[in-house]
Amino acid sequence: MLCDAWGVIHNGVELMPGAEEALIKFREICGPVIILTNAPRPASIIPAQLDRLGLSRDAYDAIVTSGDATRAEIARRLPAPAYRIGPDKDDPLFDGLDINFVHLEAAGFIVCTGMVNDHTDEPEDYRDVLRRAAATGLEMVCANPDIVVNWGGRMIWCAGALAEIYEQLGGAVVYGGKPHAPIYELAFAAVDHARGETTNASRILAVGDGLNTDILGANRAGVDALLVTGSGGIHNGENKASDLKVVAITKRLTW
Repeated sequence: MLCDAWGVIHNGVELMPGAEEALIKFREICGPVIILTNAPRPASIIPAQLDRLGLSRDAYDAIVTSGDATRAEIARRLPAPAYRIGPDKDDPLFDGLDINFVHLEAAGFIVCTGMVNDHTDEPEDYRDVLRRAAATGLEMVCANPDIVVNWGGRMIWCAGALAEIYEQLGGAVVYGGKPHAPIYELAFAAVDHARGETTNASRILAVGDGLNTDILGANRAGVDALLVTGSGGIHNGENKASDLKVVAITKRLTW
């Protein structure tokens, strides 16, 4: 299983009821669980965050993040200096990268991990700087394709919201996280490592609450997808038509 974290396992404040038990049971009966998250930070720091929320480490085998998938894109553009948009809490993304952050006019590309203050900032607050950046032709590396996450019942804007505006302004954006291929390449490698053998995509189930990230990414990667809805999901209360493929849990996954 490739299981999304935010909106499926937790809401940023507490665990979703039954999520831990379901993951542990899946591991016992079916196989490895890889937590697949668009967090713009390396996987190495996520277990401690999940520990604080109370998630047992018996609930998963490995973690793969958008941050993991994005680091290679950043490294590929070095030693060019970068203009940074995002909070200090995302500093671990740059550990071990010899990256020089400069003002916009001196930058060779942009790295966006989110709002500088994701509790108060709005995407439109950044339109002017994004317009200036797009006019210069700078490419943006977006470390989190999510538009929003549900943080304890409140929607918080993510880096994807800024990337969306940037593309509307004519700017070029590169993504590593869901629904894009790089994060799934890492996820499949994690599954194979956990199982000790190559895994056919038909045996993998992706679980998530985002149609345009989790479900679209699963469709592109050729794996079954289970959409989680409810009070913790980002589509809570919506009734959207979609041609994305979503399947219910089948008999082979029933316990």
